[in-house]
Formats: sequence, structure tokens, C-alpha cells
Amino acid sequence: MKKQKPVHVGIIPDGNRRWAVAHGLSKADGYHYGLEPGLRLLQQAKVYGIQELTYYGFTVDNCKRPHDQFAAFQKACVEAVQFLTTEGADLLVIGNTESKCFPEELKKYTTRTSVNGGGIKLNFLVNYGWKWDLSHILQDGLPYSSDISRIDMIVRWGGMRRLSGFLPIQSVYADFYVEDKLWPDYENADFRKAMAWYENQDDTFGG
Repeated sequence: MKKQKPVHVGIIPDGNRRWAVAHGLSKADGYHYGLEPGLRLLQQAKVYGIQELTYYGFTVDNCKRPHDQFAAFQKACVEAVQFLTTEGADLLVIGNTESKCFPEELKKYTTRTSVNGGGIKLNFLVNYGWKWDLSHILQDGLPYSSDISRIDMIVRWGGMRRLSGFLPIQSVYADFYVEDKLWPDYENADFRKAMAWYENQDDTFGG
């Protein structure tokens, strides 16, 4: 058993649209309700001494959704990053900035920036695509995401058992924990359960 905390945790906050429909709202309305859980999880990660945290915002493929949904999660990502900067962090937003889908407001964070005193390394994937990321290897031998370290554990809300292209190089040896609860229903106990689960996993790295 590991008996130690993960250094870097990846977060896939899924289930916003399903949550909205279940509450009689439009799918586009669901993204707003995922903002506050993101801040609480960041605060929890700091309590546990996590050194790096990566949130999955939206992917290149997500841009193919209906315009109202795309506009809603694009806006929510901008608001989420702005919301998270109220906490001290060293922030990096990474994604295809050459696409019109990348929010102009977030371009100032595409190099790592200390916000509110700095602290935990905080990464936010916006208009991210694994093919786009790996394409940079052909240019200089490193992916666009080379400033992001190897991930120890990925936690996905919403019950789906897939990575959805989440940082394929960094997640190669990550432990994968699934929370069936939808992301807007996040509770601090969810993160505590994930951390307890991680401590009971074995590191073999193929050995």
C-alpha cells in the first residue's frame, strides 16, 4: 500500500449537463453550478498538501456541441479560472490558443503565473486536445503540456469510466478513481474518499 499522498491530482468534473436536466434546467445551465465545487476542491487539495492540481475544462471536441452549450461552458471556464485565482496558486491555462474556441480572457495565463501570492501548481485545460498536445513533439521533442508533471491520481465525477483524452503522457501511470456523483453535487467528503482509496493502491509501474 502507498501510505502517502499523491503529489499531482487530475480532476475531470463531469455531469454538469445531466445534473441540469435532472433539476429541470437546460443543459447549458449546468456549467454554472460547477464553479463553486471547483473552488472547494482546490481548498481541500491544499489542506491535504497536494502540490499540483489539474482541472479538465473543455476539449477541442466539446466545441462541436450546440452553440448554446459551447458558449455556456466557454463562459464557465473563464469564470472558473477567475474564481480559482482568489486562492493563491501558480496558474497555467493550456490549450490550443490559435483556435477561435480559446477564450481571449485566458491567454494571459498561458505561461505559468503566480496569482494571489502563488502556491500550489494549478493547471486548467481549455480547448485542449490530445492530438494537438502531442503534435508539438514532432517540432521540438516535447508536448505543449511539458510544464505539467506526471499525474499520480485522476478523479472523475459523473460515473463515466474513461479518460476522454486527459493528458495522455502525464497520466500514463495514474491511478483512476471514479465518483458516481455528478460534479455539481460535489462534497468535501468526495475528495476525502478519493484520497483514502489512493492510499490503498500499489505502485508497480509494470514491475
